[in-house]
Order: sequence, then C-alpha cells, then structure tokens
Amino acid sequence: MLYVIITIIVLIVIILIANIKIVPQATEYVIELLGKYKTTWDAGIHLKIPFIERVAKVVTMKEQVLDSPPQPVITKDNVTMQIDTVVYFRVFDAKLFTYGAVNPIAALELLTATTLRNLVGELELDGTLTSRDTINGKMTSILDLATDQWGIKVSRVELKNIMPPAEIRDAMEKQMKAERDRRETLLQAEGHKQASITRAEGEKEAMVLAAEGERDARIARAEGEAKAILLAKEAEAKGLALLRQAAPDAAVLELKKYESLIKMSEGRAAKLIIPTDAVQAVKANVLFSETTGLGDHTAPAPEEIPVPAPDPCCDKDNDGERDKV
Repeated sequence: MLYVIITIIVLIVIILIANIKIVPQATEYVIELLGKYKTTWDAGIHLKIPFIERVAKVVTMKEQVLDSPPQPVITKDNVTMQIDTVVYFRVFDAKLFTYGAVNPIAALELLTATTLRNLVGELELDGTLTSRDTINGKMTSILDLATDQWGIKVSRVELKNIMPPAEIRDAMEKQMKAERDRRETLLQAEGHKQASITRAEGEKEAMVLAAEGERDARIARAEGEAKAILLAKEAEAKGLALLRQAAPDAAVLELKKYESLIKMSEGRAAKLIIPTDAVQAVKANVLFSETTGLGDHTAPAPEEIPVPAPDPCCDKDNDGERDKV
C-alpha cells in the first residue's frame, strides 16, 4: 500500500513538473481549455492544468520579414515584368493571429501579390520604375488595413527588384546612352559658349586697357610738351628780363635782329621782307667794317712747294725718258 501511495505521489509530481511552462521573452502562448480559447500567456512561468488545457499556438511577437518570390505583373501599357517584394510585419494579437486565418503568413503573401498587381496595373512602365515610393506607401496602407483582423501589423513594404523584359532593358539602355550623349553635347556646347564669352570679354578688356594706356600716354606727352614750352617761355622771359636789366646799346640790339633774321631764313620756303631801315643799317655796318678793317680775315697765299732734288741712284734710267718728254 505504501508503495502505491509513493508511486502516485511521484507520478503527480512528474505530471506537475511536465505542465510547468516557461514562456520566453517576446513570445506568447495561446491556451485552450477543452478545445476552447482560455487565455494567452506572456513571458514568465506558468502552470498548465494537465489533460484539460493545452498550448494551442506559440506566437512570436518579434518583427518578421516575408520575402515574396518574383511575381509576373502587367503594366498599363501591356509590359510584363517580374517584381519581388519584401514585407516587414509583426504580430500584435496572438489570439487573432491564431484564430483569424488558417495560415496568416500564406494569406499575407497572396494578398501582397494581388495588391502589387492591382497597383502596377494602373501605371505605365516608366511610372512603375520611377514611383517605387508611391507603390510602397500604398501597399503598406492596404496590407496593414487588411491584416488587422489577423492580428498582424504591417510596418513596411519594399519593392526589391523590378525586372523588365530583355528587349525593354536593351531599349532603356540605348535611351540612357542617348540621353548621356545629349547631356555631354550640351555640356560641351555650354563650355565652348562660356569660353567664347570669356575670350571676348578678355579681348574687350585688353582693348579698353590699351586705349586707356594710349590716352594716358598722349596726356603725358601733351603735359610734357606743355611743360617744356612753359619752361622755354619762362627761360625766354627770364632772358628778356635779364636783357632789359642789362640795358643793352643799339649795337647789341642790331646784333640780336641779325640773329633773328638768320634763324628765320633757315627754312627752305622762308621768305624775308626786310624793311628799308634794316637795309640802311646793314649798309652802315658794311661801311663801318670796310673802314675799320673789322671782319677782314683773308688768309695769305700758300708758299711755293719746293721741288725735291733728283736721286742719282734711281733717276739714271729715267733721264732718257725725261728728255723724251
């Protein structure tokens, strides 16, 4: 009898230990009592009633990633392309996730594919390639709203790859190459234009600077000539003032007149009109010079050149020739 009691106690302890459940962090257990939902266990230690309670589903509350395979999608302009998506979601209600759908992950994958076809079918090829952000935002809002009854929160949807047909890719590459060539041509033309403008501006500035330099040079020359004339006039005025202070006699004044006449007659086309009193003064000066002998400096005639004596050595043979001559 004692052994039976001990055996029963050991079995009860084993059963109790077997029904102690430790729920890890970020995990929830859905518990059913006799086939009916009872409660949801969160992280911690829990005791399950043997034989009448069971763990219906273990649900992770972490964010999960659903990588859908490429799906054939037809655009508005009848271009078939392959698009694969990545869906980021997490379970926010373990009860709804357990009882809302038979396989909520598969349902989410199919819903993603159909939503993608609907959205891309309203766009053309170029719009599909350039509207990724718009498609991602619309898919996120649609999937999040549709999966609320499954206890799933869709946080983000991304289009992973968009693969057009091979001929479309070739045409797009050619178009891109033509666009790059066009931009290169425009940039080169703009560069030539800017270079021509810069060159013209440089030539203009050079011409302006040359003209300003020529103007400054002319002004400097004119100022120099004016200063030289002023100095000459000042010197002449000073000379006249000194001459006036010296009180010259009539002879000196007449001499100055002659010097002025000589300077005036130096030109080739100079014509002098000499007044009568000047002629009379010249005649008086000539008569004075002839009377007094002033200015008579005639050089004497040169002496006779002596004839060299004959050389008896060298002139013997030439006697006959001299006689002939």
